[in-house]
Amino acid sequence: MEVFVRNLPNEATERQVKQYFRPIFAELNINVFHCLKPRNQGFAKITVRDRQLGQHFLDIHGQARQGRQGFETVKRQLYHMNRPVNCSQSYNAPDEYVLKSLEKEEKEKALTKRRHTSKVSATGNKQVRRIFSFSVVNCGAMDYVEHDLAFVPYYGQVRTGRLIFHRRFILVDFDPLTAAPAGQQMEIPYSSIQSLMTGKSSSPYVTLSLAEAPRFYEKTPESEIDLVNSLQQLGLKAAHNNRNVPTRRRTTAIDSSHQEIVANCLCYRFHVAPADIQPILALKRLPGYPDIVPWDMSVVTKPRFQSQMTQLNTALNANKYQTYPFELKFQLQRLAQNGYLAPYKVLQLMQMMKQTFLNPDTSSLTDAVRKIFYHIPFPGAGIEAWELSLQTLQNLLVEKYNNVLREKEYSVNLTAQYEQIASIHKATVTPAGTYLSGPEPEMKNRVLRKYSAFSSFFLQVTFADEDGEPMRYDRTSSLEGVYRERFKRVLEGHITIAGRPYEFLGFSHSSLRAQTCWFMAPFVWEGTLRHARAVIKDLGDFTAIRSPARCAARIGQAFSQAFSSVNIPKQAFRRLPDVKRLDSQGISRTFSDGVGTCSKAILRKIWAAYAQSSTWKPTVCQIRYAGAKGMISLDDRLDGEVLCLRPSMIKFEADLEQIEICGAGFRPLDMFLNRQLIKIMEDLGVPAQSFLDLQAEAVEQLRITTENPINAGYYLQRNNIGKAARLSWLVRKLFYIGLSFSDDGFLRDTLELAVLIQLRKLKYRSRIYVERGMTVYGIMDETNGLEEGQIYCSVQNEKSGLILTGPVVITRSPAMHPGDVQCVNAVDVPLDSPLRSVHNCVVFSSKGDRDLPSQLSGGDLDGDLYNIIYDDSLMPTKWSIPADYPTASPIDIGTAVLRSDMTDFFVNFMKNDQLGRLATLHQTLADQKAEGVFDPSCILLAEMCSTAVDFSKTGMAVDLRKIPKSSNIKPDFQAPGPRVLIENSIKMEEAEGLEEEEDDGEIEEDLPVTKYYRSEKVLGQLYRAIDEHAFFEGIQRQSRAARQPHRSSLAEEVWKYVRERTALIEYYHYLPFARDTKDAYEDNMVETMLENSSHPTHFVSEVEVFAGELLGKNGAQSKRQRESSTSMKEKHDRDVAYTVQCILHGEDEDASTEEALERSMACLDVAIHETVSRKRFGRLVSFTWVAAAVCLREVEKFAGL
Repeated sequence: MEVFVRNLPNEATERQVKQYFRPIFAELNINVFHCLKPRNQGFAKITVRDRQLGQHFLDIHGQARQGRQGFETVKRQLYHMNRPVNCSQSYNAPDEYVLKSLEKEEKEKALTKRRHTSKVSATGNKQVRRIFSFSVVNCGAMDYVEHDLAFVPYYGQVRTGRLIFHRRFILVDFDPLTAAPAGQQMEIPYSSIQSLMTGKSSSPYVTLSLAEAPRFYEKTPESEIDLVNSLQQLGLKAAHNNRNVPTRRRTTAIDSSHQEIVANCLCYRFHVAPADIQPILALKRLPGYPDIVPWDMSVVTKPRFQSQMTQLNTALNANKYQTYPFELKFQLQRLAQNGYLAPYKVLQLMQMMKQTFLNPDTSSLTDAVRKIFYHIPFPGAGIEAWELSLQTLQNLLVEKYNNVLREKEYSVNLTAQYEQIASIHKATVTPAGTYLSGPEPEMKNRVLRKYSAFSSFFLQVTFADEDGEPMRYDRTSSLEGVYRERFKRVLEGHITIAGRPYEFLGFSHSSLRAQTCWFMAPFVWEGTLRHARAVIKDLGDFTAIRSPARCAARIGQAFSQAFSSVNIPKQAFRRLPDVKRLDSQGISRTFSDGVGTCSKAILRKIWAAYAQSSTWKPTVCQIRYAGAKGMISLDDRLDGEVLCLRPSMIKFEADLEQIEICGAGFRPLDMFLNRQLIKIMEDLGVPAQSFLDLQAEAVEQLRITTENPINAGYYLQRNNIGKAARLSWLVRKLFYIGLSFSDDGFLRDTLELAVLIQLRKLKYRSRIYVERGMTVYGIMDETNGLEEGQIYCSVQNEKSGLILTGPVVITRSPAMHPGDVQCVNAVDVPLDSPLRSVHNCVVFSSKGDRDLPSQLSGGDLDGDLYNIIYDDSLMPTKWSIPADYPTASPIDIGTAVLRSDMTDFFVNFMKNDQLGRLATLHQTLADQKAEGVFDPSCILLAEMCSTAVDFSKTGMAVDLRKIPKSSNIKPDFQAPGPRVLIENSIKMEEAEGLEEEEDDGEIEEDLPVTKYYRSEKVLGQLYRAIDEHAFFEGIQRQSRAARQPHRSSLAEEVWKYVRERTALIEYYHYLPFARDTKDAYEDNMVETMLENSSHPTHFVSEVEVFAGELLGKNGAQSKRQRESSTSMKEKHDRDVAYTVQCILHGEDEDASTEEALERSMACLDVAIHETVSRKRFGRLVSFTWVAAAVCLREVEKFAGL
């Protein structure tokens, strides 16, 4: 039943209304209900699941008659804020999905009741205060006075306010200043708190040490909110603009003085009442709240922080340090700018370096400084003063410098080994500050390739929130100030590092979506000063382009990463006309949009330059050439060196004689379903059971992975897990010698983690592998032999080949419209057809009313990937006409595009990129609407997604006023999953379920609360078909059952096996070498664990690094985690490969492996018997298995096996 509540105060919030009705409903045994209270409106809608209980409520508190007279007939009148509340049954039927969410909520409350009871008993069954007043706020840093921890204030203000401890963050709510129209707020997420300390009653304060800057807000004045609401009520706002004005604005600091230090000083102190100290300490008993430690600290004054930074910057450019290269100065500035050390301490460190390293190898010294980052603790409770003393830093730096010198003799220099790799410095710009990182290996683009000797003059800059994630849409807060003031100011100005002023240069299409761009500092090249404008001018002629988005996209072609480049003589270039036809409506269609051809001689050059071509010979390549971009395919009718490009490929004129290779069709890629595609296929008639069967098969494959070592080894090999360490070989080898990998906790955790991550991809992303499917590049039929509705698809790999024939499903991501999935007829071609020479691609017909690629999510042939399914069980029974959206013309500003126009577009894109939000809403509405993806709201969202996809090319953002209305009721498959903890072993927590509402009426978290219902559509069925807990418990039981009883550890059993077969081998002279190798490996491991962590005190686990996958916090990995997993795996694989080379060849990488057995035995001995526990990280164990794999391999050779 839906109850309509009238005569509420307009200013009452939804949370206040819920708090008011909760005890009233509880008396009537109504424990769950849904409340919708529009902001600044005097009514609310309340839904209760049980109609009889709802009627019982109305019998007592409801009006018998409509209108004002109804108040007189109420049995028991309700009053809210001294106003009589009028309740009656709504004319509207309750929302179906609200009722479903209440049903789900009731069941979850019953399941979590026992846990809630234990929480109540833990807190003494009494309410804990969570709101505390303060009178002074300070911002500064932690330091030490002799041996004692001290607070250094760099900013202070006598300012009253409240500390409000919410479930997931502390809200600092400042009282308004006399001159200010509204108050200010700070949000401090618990995940960012490194330590939280309180003083004693004699010195009452709360001190927080943070890993990232807080989020700052300014409340929107009530007068402004009232004005907007009045205009809406008068109909003076657009009909669709029914969104409320944000209640606050995101800012970057408390005030201008605080702005100077907000990025670097991450300690805050609040003075509270003496009587509040014990209630604050009591908060740590609440689940999910940070630990709170009583700790007395003195206050010590230091010179102004900005003065210290100025002194440091001056020193970095002084003659005294002119022999230090930029790369070293970058790391020194990073120490202070990122808050690792105070600027004055970095100055002291520099002076010590000058005295200690009289004639250093500056490259090694740079690496040594970079390595000490990961060993510098943050000052706080439990950290001794000596750990941050200058002497400790000196010892640490000398140790790392000597280690680097030893490693350098046989380490792998990626930039020297691979011509296409550059070492790039990076910066992250957040609302509060700018933070430095790197350098990291990056694939070169055209600019980096041309100026390869000046790579340190280029800076990759990412714009993000304080936690490193992209700025998120927030319906309650305006981000305009951050985008237009903070980010735009950086893009228009300079980022100065060690005296070098870096200015905006450009961005690629992919980096734009990642909110990343390139900056550069001026340098002298061939006798002239090269600055950003000159670099852009050399790329080509862009003066005729009048659209900032299009100009940025054209310049961005030069910033696309390329795997290799090949010189092509100008005479090889030819122009081909585009294949165009008018459709039945007179619209011109380009069938050859983005694709050209080449001769075999050109491909041979590409094969020679492309490392992967030693195994596979691709016949289609994605290229950049001068001002052209797109695909080229082999045409074996062309003789000599011939490259044929079409006008649709040539975006601007440029003078360059190199083909840059961005991708190639080496082999067909795997095909995976996703949630959008599954929903479309369900609505096109594919039975739900087909998807359930595919998922069940995938889950079963994961389950049998842990059944025996052979399956485990195959799984590790197929997924490239531990490839550099030869982990799959090691697992099988242990089995062959009578041992089991499952007897070792670390190896067992590695496999279980890899399996669990794949399971979560299935459950939370529906990423289901389709065996009879593939993903390939698309090209056009140059022979004109294929008819409309036909494709040709020939695939080859190292084992076999396949030519598809018959009906197949073809689509392209992102598929949102039901017409994005089509059925075509795959055909073979005559043996003498030129198409026989191309493979690992799909060839589209050049005939018909409309080209097929444009019918598939608006695709083309400039490098788009297409999904083909030839599984009969996934063949739809009905089809939809493809969407045909009008081509949007890029915004034309009427003049030549300036740098400021492109930076404006970059900011505008960050601000208005809503593709993810639209896709999620499409998924929700498609589940709720009876017509699914055919519902008009979903069709509209599909069109809006198309606009969002093209935003980067047209500059036209989605009109957010057109977004269909939706509630906060979502299907269960969109709910977050349980957390997984990796400590001594992998443990899965219970799903959070429903938390009790906070009882403190003063705390107003007036944010939308998302509720979930049980979805009966296919995505809900797939989601519930996987029980994470049952699956994980099953494989752990299976693993325990497979363990063999040993008196010693598995590592000791391996050592015993080795010694039995090498009894006469002497290896002790290699023990020092082994210790150095182990230390170097573990230093790299620690570096990787910290580099990929989102929190400095919660580093990535060793097992995650070794498995090459980051575990998602609640369910599947985020996009950032997926990208970080890739870079983390690449780095660790390099580190392992380097370690293996050290063991095999010793200190000379060109030396023979004559004594590899002795070195590997020494490494294994040290790994097993000389265990060292590292502070913060404990004992690292993966080196044991890297050494074991090498050693067992060498034993095989020694024994002649």
